[in-house]
Amino acid sequence: MSPFNPSSVLFAKHAQHVVLVHFPVALFLTGVACDTASRWANREKLATVAGFNLIVAAFAAIPTAITGALAWQWQLEGQELKGVLLLHLILSIAATIVMCAVAWLKLRKQQGSGHVRTYMLSLEYLGLVLIMLTAHLGGYVSGVNVS
Repeated sequence: MSPFNPSSVLFAKHAQHVVLVHFPVALFLTGVACDTASRWANREKLATVAGFNLIVAAFAAIPTAITGALAWQWQLEGQELKGVLLLHLILSIAATIVMCAVAWLKLRKQQGSGHVRTYMLSLEYLGLVLIMLTAHLGGYVSGVNVS
């Protein structure tokens, strides 16, 4: 199998998930960092950048979740998940839901009062924690974190 053969890259049993997962993670992390900086520096343009990053991150999370489910079906032939892989799946679903909730709130622009703004930032930080835990377990499952 050649690394330059497009079919070997596009139709590998799990390669798409491993590649796609970096986009929502990076976009969400950048969005939360920009949102935090916009509140600290009181800059509306940073808040706009944060909103775009968080919305695109949620959209990028959907195909990532789909390819993760496909990798489970293709590579593990739909076996019952246990242990770390099951926890990775549960945390990824929770992270995707939080990312979509943040994006939905950003799209609805319901950030008028200070309480809602604090609630949004708390939800974003919850998403960060879920993403970090999911990524750690994903690295463990893939063998990257095993010494």
